[in-house]
Amino acid sequence: MSTAMPSPLSAARRAHIATVIEVADRGLTAPAAAAHDAIIRASWQRCVHDHRLDPTRMQEAVILPQARLREHQDQMEDFLQIARHGLEQLYRQVAGLGYVVLLTDARGVTVDFLGDLQIEGRLRRAGLYLGADWSEAQAGTCGVGTCISTGQALTVHLDDHFDATHIPLTCTSAPVFGPGGRLEAVLDISQLSSAEPKSSQHLALQLVRDAAARIEDAAFLRRHRRDWILRLGDAPAFLDLRADYLLALDAAGRITGHNRRAQQLFAPPGTAATAASTLIGRPLQALLELSPAELPRHLAGQGDEAGAVRCTGRPDLLFLRVSAPPAVSPARRPAETPRSATLPAPLAALSGGDPALDRLVERAARLVDSPVSLLITGETGSGKEFLAKALHRSSARRDGPFVAVNCAAIPESLIESELFGHLPGSFSGAGPKGKRGLIQEADGGTLFLDEIGDMPRALQARLLRVLAEREVLPIGATRPQPVRLRVIAATHCPLETMVREGRFRDDLYYRLNGAHFALPPLRERRDLEALVARLLADDGAGTVLADDARAALLAHDWPGNLRELRNVVDYARSVCLGGVIRLADLPERLQGLGDRRAALAALSSAAPVAAVEHDAARQLRERLAAARWNVSAVAREMGVARMTLYRRMRRFGIVSPLDAAESSAE
Repeated sequence: MSTAMPSPLSAARRAHIATVIEVADRGLTAPAAAAHDAIIRASWQRCVHDHRLDPTRMQEAVILPQARLREHQDQMEDFLQIARHGLEQLYRQVAGLGYVVLLTDARGVTVDFLGDLQIEGRLRRAGLYLGADWSEAQAGTCGVGTCISTGQALTVHLDDHFDATHIPLTCTSAPVFGPGGRLEAVLDISQLSSAEPKSSQHLALQLVRDAAARIEDAAFLRRHRRDWILRLGDAPAFLDLRADYLLALDAAGRITGHNRRAQQLFAPPGTAATAASTLIGRPLQALLELSPAELPRHLAGQGDEAGAVRCTGRPDLLFLRVSAPPAVSPARRPAETPRSATLPAPLAALSGGDPALDRLVERAARLVDSPVSLLITGETGSGKEFLAKALHRSSARRDGPFVAVNCAAIPESLIESELFGHLPGSFSGAGPKGKRGLIQEADGGTLFLDEIGDMPRALQARLLRVLAEREVLPIGATRPQPVRLRVIAATHCPLETMVREGRFRDDLYYRLNGAHFALPPLRERRDLEALVARLLADDGAGTVLADDARAALLAHDWPGNLRELRNVVDYARSVCLGGVIRLADLPERLQGLGDRRAALAALSSAAPVAAVEHDAARQLRERLAAARWNVSAVAREMGVARMTLYRRMRRFGIVSPLDAAESSAE
């Protein structure tokens, strides 16, 4: 009997495990340590001695359940909105090279992700996906975890990883610090494999560092928009574009915030990279030979030349630009009440008390004036345009136009000219006067792109330019026209599936999906009675529902959602007698036949709901069990989003045995 030779990969993993054990046992002087950077060797020792990880283990990536992922995302939602644009810029730079872009929180959990969805399965298995836990204590030496432990940007390439499962990967990470010097997140770009040496990642490391710095600066300027801002740099020519050092001051001239480079410049020598800020609360004169009274002389716009200022106690000379805080009149201060305290009326009107929709509306209220693009998904008739209009009417753009474009309703041969407009005679059939496109018509307001999944792929690149550059080029024109608008897209199609199949551009998907709102279908909402009551109250005639009609409405699945509900109520109100809608007044498809009609007439208002939900819960539990509780697989089989399936599970009280085991282990 012959013995099969081990695969090259198995041999490589065995050799890697032996190297890690040698370094862990003999320390940094082990011969095997010479092939790895000092930061990697130190991490291996932490993994063994501090985190108690077993070098011989082969652990697949840990992906958190959706509910726990959402908890991590909710805790840094404002930061995620700011960071998203930086992620998209970085992804455009590296996507063609096979990288994915990850953003994790300070605990190492991936809270945002941009990657090629056509290889989603491989990315998920490797942990290059949403919800992956890349903390050093969990995953061992890796880009994200070691970056968190050291506070340094680095590349963990192939066999730099502690766990042999991860040695095909190359991961380059940079820390993202908040305005107070605390680690907020880690930005990472990774590849599933690389045949090149570690030195090939030098450019990747610089790109990640630059992108992390841009995100830091954007978060700093957003958080300190009501403070004095000092922009400092070694060269005056670049201050208006990108300052090296940023400081924020309060009215008393004390430091309230700074970016990471300012911390490194002004902190005492020897301060650790992960140390808390030593600058907050210090007076300006402790850092610069400049008094608060002199700040107005350096205001941006006061002169063409940036002022020069010397660092306190050292010969370093920096150039300076200053931005003053906006003037706030006492009469306007009440308007600064947090938006979460009072929902805008257009958004509040969308829900009749459904808990899931209430949470969605509260989140939407915080984004009404955000610059990020919004994507609304949901079944046909679930209220996507209602939500888009409510967002528009709740925003500062409410007096501007709301232009709705149904991408599925415009013939493919006309959609380009309808959206972008055209000059006179620019193509066969073009009018002699030219035409403004719908994008330009939305200037100053909101452009709602309904059924975006039906947009021809050839036009998706042009739409991407509108979103990225905020300018539109009409057909036949040579000079683009600037536009100021908010873009809200909607679809009932599974865009992620379309991206995987190559039918929708991934870069456009990520640009549209700045924030995602998944509307629940009417059959999953708990405010059906409130919606019916609101529709009946519209005519002011006092029309009421009989018990048998109410039971039929509650038992119906509503495949047409809100649109179908309105049609049914309008029909019943028109044919009923005496202002009372009975079972016989409903369309026949809701009345049922034979025993069902008699049963509905006898049931109370709550009984049909319980019966239907019990049957739906049983069927869903059977599907999940048959798929071994693979929620993603069941969601794909049912043609719904994972979040929709998780909501149904919570509603029916269904808990995966895998999650239950995980909770008990914790």
